[in-house]
Amino acid sequence: MYEPVNVAPQSTPSLGPKRNTGTWPRARCSPAADAILLMLGMNPLNTLGAVNVSVPAQSNSLAGGGGQAYEELIPLVLQLSELSKRETALMELSKKREVYPDLAPVLWHSVGTMAALLQEIIAIYPMLTPPTLTAQASNRVCNALALLQCVASHTETRGLFLQAHIPMYLYPFLNTVMSKSRPFEYLRLTSLGVIGALVKVDDAEVISFLLQTEIIPLCLRIMETGNELSKTVATFIVQKVLLDEMGLNYICATAERFFAVSTVLSNMVQALIEVPSVRLLKHIVRCYLRLSENPRARDALRQCLPDALRSDQTFSQCLKDDVTINRWLANLLYNITEGA
Repeated sequence: MYEPVNVAPQSTPSLGPKRNTGTWPRARCSPAADAILLMLGMNPLNTLGAVNVSVPAQSNSLAGGGGQAYEELIPLVLQLSELSKRETALMELSKKREVYPDLAPVLWHSVGTMAALLQEIIAIYPMLTPPTLTAQASNRVCNALALLQCVASHTETRGLFLQAHIPMYLYPFLNTVMSKSRPFEYLRLTSLGVIGALVKVDDAEVISFLLQTEIIPLCLRIMETGNELSKTVATFIVQKVLLDEMGLNYICATAERFFAVSTVLSNMVQALIEVPSVRLLKHIVRCYLRLSENPRARDALRQCLPDALRSDQTFSQCLKDDVTINRWLANLLYNITEGA
């Protein structure tokens, strides 16, 4: 059983991209946003799932009838290395990702392309503090992030993406929660989409990397202060970490980590009483259910699980047609009342 821990926001230190220190404090539609929605199973507009294909020279999708698509792809990728043509190429490639199933390997293996995408990322850093990010600059870097999401989701390039520690270039964007303007919200959402693409496929290497680089505190901040969609993606990331045995054990290893997560989840539940969101509540309940599978966390949840989740009436209206969430809630309540 954990002893209660003070996780007051004012004690929160800087949580930029750094290696794990052991404990945590408290924590318009576009092509990129469409892909994030689909990743969460919310919207069928686009698809960004991993495609099991070989390198371009051997790809069936680019042979025969796909050759024309390949002929259109290569000039656009080459234009990413030309500063005067890059913005247009970013926009076109971001819009047409699904047309090019081999886009991720082409981006990764073509000379200078990943460096050009990282140049777009780094160019935004001076606009973060003080917050001077414009809509045009946000759209441009988010198109670059959408291509990174493509690389992160592809089976051939995901491991290389992690080995290069490219996700850490995005952490400063996730740490801009005090800036509430639409360009910043869009920037955070698209950055979360890259991390979400990594965790969507069960991979212990991904979870290990994220735990070591302390992505969870950054997600917790967004879960507390972001807009609904950003909160949903951030909660999805935490959920995927928890569903991995390594992630569950890590979060439940200390009282500080457990209460950092459970306090934010509790605050979100309270907020949803006033403004319900089924898609967000779904991920929150799944997080709680997974926590209840750890003996120490289960003991603590008997005391700190929000009353709104213990009642059959609080969310009954919005959940009446959702069999999955109702089943998870029933299992959660069973675990904390009957579990050994």
